[in-house]
Amino acid sequence: MASGSDAEFQDFAATHSGRLFRTACLLTSGDWHYAEDLLQETLGKLYPKWRRIGRMDWPFAYANTTLIRTYLAQQRRMCSAERTTDAVPERAERRHGDPELRLTLLDGLAGLSPRDRAVLVLRYWEDRSVEETAHVLNLSAGAVRVCSKRALDRLRAVLGDQLVGLALDRS
Repeated sequence: MASGSDAEFQDFAATHSGRLFRTACLLTSGDWHYAEDLLQETLGKLYPKWRRIGRMDWPFAYANTTLIRTYLAQQRRMCSAERTTDAVPERAERRHGDPELRLTLLDGLAGLSPRDRAVLVLRYWEDRSVEETAHVLNLSAGAVRVCSKRALDRLRAVLGDQLVGLALDRS
């Protein structure tokens, strides 16, 4: 029989795994398998500490921060023998949205460094402030602003007119 703490953790995981998984997918440039592994590792880190985390005002914020930091730590540890490929991973059926635009954005994000990608995901997908993003990534607010600008400039350079064309074709 599961204890109260176990049941609370299971409720939390069931309720918030979808949002955490979407963030993981963006960080991993749409690699669903890697995103699932990242989410699983994050939940594995949260579980032993759940009694303390569950009493926090915003346990989801803690979980999201853990997810981002786990991703960045994995990127730093990535073996030099591991290389990403151009092969498209298996994808679940999309229910809504523009798949062509989504793939173009994911390709653009894949060309960024892990830290720049994390900054963009936090700032513009998660809609976090500069200060919140700085706290999650252990950076200064100025560094977040510089990374944001640099990453957006790189993304615009890579996507160029392709993004504008995709946005206009959505009629």
